[in-house]
This record gives sequence, C-alpha cells and structure tokens, in this order.
Amino acid sequence: MRKTKTKEKRIKITLQTIASNTYIPSRYFLQRWVNKALSKQISNQVNIRLISKKESTELNSRYRHKKGPTNILSFPFEPPPGISSAFLGDLVVCAALVNQQAKQQGKTRLEHWAHLIIHGCLHLIGYDHIHEKDANKMEALEIQLLKELGYENPYI
Repeated sequence: MRKTKTKEKRIKITLQTIASNTYIPSRYFLQRWVNKALSKQISNQVNIRLISKKESTELNSRYRHKKGPTNILSFPFEPPPGISSAFLGDLVVCAALVNQQAKQQGKTRLEHWAHLIIHGCLHLIGYDHIHEKDANKMEALEIQLLKELGYENPYI
C-alpha cells in the first residue's frame, strides 16, 4: 500500500534581519517551524524580526516592563472590527541571546531556535503560560510539535 504525503500548509513569512555577527537559521528552517506551529490557522502570514540585544532590551522594557533582553517576543495582530486580515502578527527574536541560551543549556542552536519559534507562534494564536494550567497545555503542545519535527523535549 502506497503512502500519500499530505501537503503541509505554508504560512507566508516576512523576514527582517537586523541582528548581525551571530548564527541565524536558514529561511528553510524558520518556514518549517512556523508551518508546523500554525498549520491549523486560517490566517497565513507572520513577520519574523531578528534583532540585537539592545533592541530586545528596549522592547522588553517597553512592552513587558522587564529589564534586559529576552529571547522572543510575540505581538499578535488584531485587526479593527469588520476588517479581515491574513496577518497573524510579529515574532521578534534576539538572535544572539537565543544562541547564548542554547550553549548554556547544552542544546543545539537549531533545536533551541525551533522551540522558541514554535513557542512564539503559539503565543500569536492565543496560548499563554501565565497560569500553571495554561503553561502545562502550551508546553505539552510544544513538546508534541517538536517531537513531530524530530526534536527532543526542551523541558528536560
């Protein structure tokens, strides 16, 4: 019996690279991770902005009221009432920090990037981890999606 390959939904990504002098995964991988996380979404467009620690620190302070850079920020887009849009929102990634964390945690850069891009995409569609019950649900989905892509559980 011949297996038929199901076609994966392709989410349109726009990539803005501000970060320099640091490892950034290829568009192929970014596309693959976004597609996996958002495969069930009607909206089909995401912007990924790769930034410096300086810009990350500024955004983290402005939007989360926290000091220092953060690895990823998600900004879901909510169109005005009565307007439809294919745009889901922005993922803002501090590339240098993601790479630094991967090294500190003993993970490959690729698997840490995969985890954070999927994590950020889930935030775009409403998942959160403020409360323990929500965090458990979000983490379980992250683990499942990463496993389907061949990556280990990032929480162990």
